[in-house]
Amino acid sequence: MGARLLYLLLLGLLYEQPRGDRSFTIDDDQNCFKKDGVCFHYISGSIHYFRIPAIYWKDRLMKMYMTGLNAIQIYVPWNFHEPEPGMFNFEGDGALEHFLDLANETGLLVIVRPGPYICSEWDMGGLPAWLLNKKDIVLRSSDPDYLSAVNSWLSVLLPRLRPRLYNNGGNIISVQVENEYGSYHACDYSYMRHLFHTFRLYLGDDVVLFTTDGNTDRELKCGSLQGMHATVDFGPADDAKKAFDLLRRYQPTGPLVNSEYYTGWLDYWGGNHSTASPQMVSHGLQTILEMGANVNMYMFEGGTNFGYWNGADYKEQYKPITTSYDYDAPLTEAGDPTEKLFALRSVISQFLPVPEGPMPPPTPKYDYGVVKLQKVGDITDFLDILCPGGPIVTRYPITFEDAKQYFGFMLYRTRVPWEIPDMTSLSDPFNGVRDRAYITIDGSFTGVLERDHVRMINVTGSAGDWLDILVENMGRINFGSFVNDLKGLVSNLTLGVDILTDWLVYPLNIDGLIAENWPHMHRNHIIMAAQPESHTGPAVYTGTFKTAVTGDTFLKLFKWTKGQVWINGFNIGRYWPDRGPQVTLYVPGNILSNREMNNITVLELESAPEILLIFLIDRPIISKNDHGF
Repeated sequence: MGARLLYLLLLGLLYEQPRGDRSFTIDDDQNCFKKDGVCFHYISGSIHYFRIPAIYWKDRLMKMYMTGLNAIQIYVPWNFHEPEPGMFNFEGDGALEHFLDLANETGLLVIVRPGPYICSEWDMGGLPAWLLNKKDIVLRSSDPDYLSAVNSWLSVLLPRLRPRLYNNGGNIISVQVENEYGSYHACDYSYMRHLFHTFRLYLGDDVVLFTTDGNTDRELKCGSLQGMHATVDFGPADDAKKAFDLLRRYQPTGPLVNSEYYTGWLDYWGGNHSTASPQMVSHGLQTILEMGANVNMYMFEGGTNFGYWNGADYKEQYKPITTSYDYDAPLTEAGDPTEKLFALRSVISQFLPVPEGPMPPPTPKYDYGVVKLQKVGDITDFLDILCPGGPIVTRYPITFEDAKQYFGFMLYRTRVPWEIPDMTSLSDPFNGVRDRAYITIDGSFTGVLERDHVRMINVTGSAGDWLDILVENMGRINFGSFVNDLKGLVSNLTLGVDILTDWLVYPLNIDGLIAENWPHMHRNHIIMAAQPESHTGPAVYTGTFKTAVTGDTFLKLFKWTKGQVWINGFNIGRYWPDRGPQVTLYVPGNILSNREMNNITVLELESAPEILLIFLIDRPIISKNDHGF
């Protein structure tokens, strides 16, 4: 251990850069940050690079700069950068250092929140699902298995940040340790101290380390720690003076900081689209700035939960978060300035000089028209290519994590054990469906079991029929005490009073196959498997379209029910207009081609319309209440 510690200390010295007069510190006497020896206040906005295609990063950063912000705040999602243990991705849309450099070129300072837990309404709060391979692991605690994984991750991430610290010539002015830890049940100070010393080891003694917690005694008590600057979060509907007075009990001196001033809120499937008026948000910002406090607006642009990256909350029941993370933020999901942005800019101009010149315009949006799809086949027609290694044979169901299939879909198959001529209950007595199960018997779609909502359906069938249950992971819980959210069938199902056994479990590599241009390069499958007479149950549909220009668009699946969409192999996310509030899916123009045919693949899970049409339109519909839906 001594030799390893010496190695890490030498590594830290290697990353030190000549600092000259650059410094970013806390002055407890004047209750302010000091940048290069002068009192400094930041007005910042949150942006999630991992929710925005890299090609648009510069555009979004420039719009934030032109609003008058002098800083941005980012999370770093561990699971996005280490999808498998020891396999790291810092390229493409994960090019963290490139993003930091772009912010620096734009003139923006950066506040980094690297976790290891980040919440962010992101799958499992940014923690990798592969941690759950250890069944008894205690997340966000001093559990040795958890700390071992955390130490490994931080040994990769933090050295990447060190040369970009402000004191070392970069633009990172402060770094958060963990995230809203006071909202977690553990209240493990040993864990927080371990993280504090680890951050100091890799980042040095000069960087400002801080914590963020909600504005209650319990949250600030369990989330703050001596040696780190405590900050608070609250929204425009809260009493700013009361929140900062409470913060002063735990942070008696130094600058006041609201690390998450809410400009809007997230959306859940089945809820209403959240909004916050420009007047209320701008008035709250003015109040904070008049108190001499520092502020970060969460979010300034939300972006999109592409693929399967959305998280979920558990408040009496499981509540998955929508694909859109628009957040009613000052910049829309597609990066367009809003009335709220200009209202905030007006407030900021009273406290900081706002750059002169026009705000960059919205990116072009296009109506590409109607695309006709055709059915390729039911999902069960392709088990041999979606699961080429064959099924896992098991007496009782296993979880996604058992199969090391962390996202997407798995199919559970067994035989109907006896004749069921009369309607008989297929039930989930222990609420073990995580999160939706699509039931087919002998090829006929029968219904859906849904976590916390639908625990039983009635079925009929014959002895020996295939009973197929396609289970969808709808996103792991990202906040609170239940982030160890296993997926799949986590308990037994019963038919009548009998427990179903003897399963064949197929982990489905749908994304991998589509990335190889399936089914478009395999037209024989379309011809062989086409079944236009049946549009119910989990099935694959495809289509193509041409365009002379490429730009952002929005996919509207009118009268489709629920599923997943890929365009040119890129998973643009989940659709569920039947439940809402989100109706359209954002399609970034960078994934489209104006030279070749654009391929669309749809996995509809329940029921497709009789006429298989989808629409590519030039405006979003993120609320079912929007005019025109």
